[in-house]
This record gives sequence, C-alpha cells and structure tokens, in this order.
Amino acid sequence: MLGARSKLVGKPLMQTLRTTRVGVMQRGLHRATVYNSSVKDDDYQYIQRSKIPSMHFQKSLLRLPIPDLEKTCARYLRSQKVLSTSEEYSATESVVAQFKGGPGVDLHAQLKQIDKANKHTSYISGPWFDMYLSDRVPVVLNYNPFMTFHPEERPGYSHPVIRATNTLVSSLRFMRTLRENLLEPVVYHLNPAKSDNQRFRDIIRWIPSPVASYAAYAMKVFPLDMSQFGNLFNSTRIPEIGKDRLQCDPHARHMLFMKNGHFYVFDVLDRDGNILSPSHIHACVQYIAEDQTPPPRHSIAILSSENRDTWAACRQELIAAGNGAALEAIDSAAFNIVFDDVKVGLDPKKMYHTFLYGNGKNRWFDKCFSLIFTADGQGALNFEHSWGDGVAVMSYFNEVAKDLQEKPSVHLDSVPATIDASQFVRKLEFNLTPNLEAAVDKAVETYDTNTSALQVDVLESKIFGKNLCKKHNVSPDAMMQLGFQVAYYLQNGKTVATYESCSTAAFKHGRTETIRPATLETTEFTKAVSQSQPASNAGLKKLLMECSKVHGNLTKEAAMGQGFDRHLFGLRKLAEAKGGPLPDLFTDPAYSKINHIILSTSTLPSSTISFGGFAPVVRDGFGVGYQIQDDWLGIVLSSYPPHRDGAGFIECADKAYKIIYDVLSQA
Repeated sequence: MLGARSKLVGKPLMQTLRTTRVGVMQRGLHRATVYNSSVKDDDYQYIQRSKIPSMHFQKSLLRLPIPDLEKTCARYLRSQKVLSTSEEYSATESVVAQFKGGPGVDLHAQLKQIDKANKHTSYISGPWFDMYLSDRVPVVLNYNPFMTFHPEERPGYSHPVIRATNTLVSSLRFMRTLRENLLEPVVYHLNPAKSDNQRFRDIIRWIPSPVASYAAYAMKVFPLDMSQFGNLFNSTRIPEIGKDRLQCDPHARHMLFMKNGHFYVFDVLDRDGNILSPSHIHACVQYIAEDQTPPPRHSIAILSSENRDTWAACRQELIAAGNGAALEAIDSAAFNIVFDDVKVGLDPKKMYHTFLYGNGKNRWFDKCFSLIFTADGQGALNFEHSWGDGVAVMSYFNEVAKDLQEKPSVHLDSVPATIDASQFVRKLEFNLTPNLEAAVDKAVETYDTNTSALQVDVLESKIFGKNLCKKHNVSPDAMMQLGFQVAYYLQNGKTVATYESCSTAAFKHGRTETIRPATLETTEFTKAVSQSQPASNAGLKKLLMECSKVHGNLTKEAAMGQGFDRHLFGLRKLAEAKGGPLPDLFTDPAYSKINHIILSTSTLPSSTISFGGFAPVVRDGFGVGYQIQDDWLGIVLSSYPPHRDGAGFIECADKAYKIIYDVLSQA
C-alpha cells in the first residue's frame, strides 16, 4: 500500500516562484521570526541524535538486479497458469517462447546497457516515476492511501489543538533530525537479538561510507534505501499537461494548515532553522482552529482532486489570475495539517471515508502528505504516492508516534504564548475568474459522484493471529493471503489476478515489486476446501503448508528484485519508446488479464497504525488493506457496487479464516 523519491522542478519556473515567495514572506510570514521564540535545546530540536549518519549506507547499497530473462518468463508463465484455461495457457506459452527468443533478447540487452550506464540509480526508478507522474487520473481514490494513528487514550490530549500541535512539533523534530543527518539509518536486522545493539552501531559508524553496507551485510544487517526521504517535507506534486513534476523547497520555513476550505500559513522555523517554541506554535495552531470564517463559495482545494490535465489547465489560469505566490506558499510548506469539522469516533467506516478522501474542499491531495484531525481528535496521514513508498512514510510515522507518546510538547496545562497570532498567521486569498469558479463547481460535482460510489466493509476477527501461525510454523502473511484466495473463490467460483506489494528498498533506488499470491498451491487448497466432501484435515494441512512455503519463496524473490512484474514493465517501456508495434507478449490478452488486478492487497506492517486503506485499482476490483497481530486479524475492504459485493466478500473471508483455523488447530 504504502509506498519515495526526490526530483526537482525546472529552474525557470522555480526561480520565478521562489522570487515571488520571498516577496510574500517579507510582507507576511517573516513577522513570525521577529518574535524570539526559538528553543535551542537539542533535546527539543531533534527526535534523536544517531551516531551513525542517516545516509551512511547510501553510497554502498547494492544495485537492484535485473533478473535473467529466462527466469522472468518462467515466473510469468507460472502465474499465468493459475488464471488461464489450458487453451489460453498454451497460446500464452507460444507467445512467451517467441518473446524470449526474439524481441525480448534485444530489449533485455538494451535494459542492461542502460542500467550499466546509470549506476547511481536503479533500472526501475525512472520508469516508475514516469508511470505515476504521467497518469492523468485523479490522485484521490486512485493513488493516495491513508493510515491512522491510534486513538489518544490520555484524557484531554485528543483535543484537536493539542494533538495537532504535538504532532506538528514531533514532525518538525523528525524533519530537522533527518536533514542534519542525525536520524538513525533505516536497516533490517535479520537477527535483531544479535545485531540490534550498541556494539553494531559502535562498529559500523567507523566504517567508511563507500563500504559501510558490506560491513552491515557481514553482520546480517541490511540497510534500506533512503533516497526517498528527501521528499518527505516541503515537497508537492505539480500538475502539468501530459506529465506532472515533483517540486521540493527544503529552505522554506513555514507550515500549511487547512480549515473550512481555507489555507493558512505561518513560520515554524526561525531564520537559523530552529523550531520555534511549543507555546508559539500552540498559539498559532489555536488561532487557526478557532477561526470561524465560513467556507468560501469556491474553494480551489477541490481542483487537486481533478483529472491531472484538467487540474493543470486550472493551475495555469490560477497563476495568470495573480495567485502564483499563494500557490507557491502551499507547494513549499513543510506539509499540510487539516482540521475537519466532523466526528468519527471509532466507527471504521466514518474514519475510512474521512481520511481517504473526506471533504474535497478541505484537502490538498498533491501535498507530500497531510495530517488530518477530526473534531473529536482522531488523527490520520494521507499521502501523495508518486514521490515515495512505504519505507520513508513508515519511518516518519513510527518515529513521530513514539515521540508523541514519550515527549509531547504541550500538555493540558500548557498556555499558548501571549502573542497576537494574527500577526504571524496569514490566510491565503485567491482571485478567481468566472471560468475558475465554474471549474470548481464542476470539480465538486465530479468529486461527489466518484467518492459516493465507494463502499467500505470491515472484518475484525479474533479467530487467530500471529501466535497460532508461529505455533504451526506457517507465515502469518501467507495465511492472510490464502484467506483472500479462499474468500474470492467461495464468492465467485474462480481465481483472479492478485497483487501484494513488496518493497525492494534493500537496493539503491529500489521501489516495489509485485508478489503474486494467487498460486497453483493456493488454488489447489481453495478447490479442496470448497468441495462438498473436503479432503481429510491432514491432507488439507499438507496443502496449507505448501501454500505458506511457496508464498514465502515468492516474497523472498520479490524482496531480492527477482519478481517478473518490474522486469517486464521495464522491457515494455523500452518497446513503447521505440515506437512501432509492441511485441506480442504485451498485446496478448493474457498479459492484460494478469495486470487487471482484481484483488489489490497491502499489509499495514506497524503496530503504530490502528487503521488504513486505499481504493480498488480497477472498477471491478477490491482494495484490501489488512493487518495480522498476535491474536487477531483485520481487513479493510473497499469496492465499487454494483461491480463488486464487498459485504459478501467479507462474509466469505470470515468463513475462510475459520476454515484455515480449523485446518491448523485440528491437524
């Protein structure tokens, strides 16, 4: 689900915007820095002070491998066999044989040559950025996911002003720590009991950066790529005709807030880059939260939910109408905090609708990420996906969640600074032409139509969790995925293309790879438990164990850059760039079928996340966010009725996990 890069904009426009912004800051935002409200204490300024520099491993990360063409074709055929009739599979075999003996050889050689000439990156990085930025569909529902913080259990700390202030300060502490190379590098410990200790850190800090990763590998520690972290803050996606671009301004010192469709900005750093005091920030946040200005008749925020070319044309008109400086203030802000005048309680459906899309007039979907706080103090993160994947977002989310628990910056008895916050907070104003007002009205209508079509269904079950899986030596993730396969088969009588996201961040500029959880083994198990006379429990247990084994192997292959999806994607992009007819493999109906993802799945891997989700990637599909913890499991399922019956799938999933439990516990 979650899934980071850093690319900057073209210089002429950027220079224009930056010049405009400086003028605006001198007239407005700079006044916050006149008030000497900085706190120089390092314990306040930084979330941690790692002795190992944040980017210590970047130079020596292994490069993402390009799989052998023969192996890619074999893996592709294995996945196709699950979805095809014997006649369809025979035809696909012929197409693949022709590809790997013909055009595939030249394309593979060209991909290897390009990769060799660009050792600073990976073969997938450029095409993957292009894929995101060239797609013209709206980012809302199609790309942006969300994840929620756990409900604040300390009395009073869930007040939106207190929670937003604390989360803002902790986020700024993370930002400063990252930018000053003091954030501990993100690594994966194969055996944490042996390596996740001070001894490892004391040794590795003295290893020169060009070879540091190799030293870590020798200790069974795998550093992860952190190139995406640069776009966590002060960045945005800029709509342009044909293809968007990413923009980042790490020198900006201000923050963006939204309330009732209005935009507010104020400085959160002083001229030296220090975070302003909690009481100062508290006062500014409170001022915004208490502003009773009614919503504007036409909020430009809704335009960020539009088709990208439509939005790009509107943005050009906005700039022509004199709104360039205001837009740049939005674009360059550290990130966005949204105050929503709704209460969601613990209702998962209300939370889902609010945090995935909510009121489109009070969102800016292009921002690197937005923190959304409801009137009853629930909090969530919604992020734009083109700049990055899960590693950067989860690192931020985990560290901030921990900091909020251990060192909240304001408390129930905290008093905001005695300042005139109106002198530090500026509400952005926009000049709209009649044509732009009409565009806003149309965007609202489109938005309401699109979002109202989405349905969410939830399963929370205590039937089993990680503990039972560990007891029987099966993968918890494999059992969750097996449940999806059984559920879909019980509901629809067939197996369909399924996607599970896997990070390739163990490699320089790695992105993601696809795990294909629908396998010959899961299909055999699914058919066996669906029969009127199921096989013996011992027989089912054997099939289940094989499902877990195969899924584990697929996961390892994907994590090591040995899946087939990204390799074929890279080859197809090269073929498209050449012009002319594409190789038959890419026009084969089987290729379209396997890439029409009916079950799009992604796990929420952290205990700091209470809830999260995303929309289906195709109209007749399901978006499946899931978690499995020690003694429970959960699914958050999205669908578009009448194309899919989400409630029916959840009912079948409940049956599926009971079947899996019975097989595990009775064998």
